[in-house]
Amino acid sequence: MKELVEAVRAHGIGIGTDIVKVDMFLNHRMDTELYVKIGQAFAAEFAQKKPDLVLTVEASGIAGALTTAIACGNIPVVFAKKSRTRNVTGDVYESRVFSFTHGVENHIRVAKQYLPEGSKVLIVDDFLANGEAAEGLCELCRQAGAEVIGIGVCVEKSFQPGHQKLVDAGYHVHALAKVLGIEDGKLIVED
Repeated sequence: MKELVEAVRAHGIGIGTDIVKVDMFLNHRMDTELYVKIGQAFAAEFAQKKPDLVLTVEASGIAGALTTAIACGNIPVVFAKKSRTRNVTGDVYESRVFSFTHGVENHIRVAKQYLPEGSKVLIVDDFLANGEAAEGLCELCRQAGAEVIGIGVCVEKSFQPGHQKLVDAGYHVHALAKVLGIEDGKLIVED
């Protein structure tokens, strides 16, 4: 997606050899016009598969999931919670996910009533690195008997194995911007 690629080039920062910082427009300060276009791009990519709902992980995946759900015709958004809360009671689907960015393992969970059996689920997230979050969300769908119809990511770190792992597992993965590497703090982004 041209607008997102341009934003990554203009405002993205590389830290070390593996951290992609895009918080100026994607996940700390959010460019709302850009997010509307992100949602439209994912809706267009997966329209033929007719998703019933969009699934993501809290918190930085929610904005892209919401704009995608609106662009898909105002379908529901479900987000997996990273911590136990007193308001999520009863039966839940649960999976373990290691966060590359935060360096911690989270147990993500969704109340069973929000992820119905037979649902056609579109997974949307802000980043794809090693594929842990997407794999965890796919596991929740497997537990629910729901079908993952695709995985949309805003920014993919193509120099890490997540994309290939998900494709090898049989998923349709679509990244709107691909970072090929980091050189001297500069992000190398695919055209």
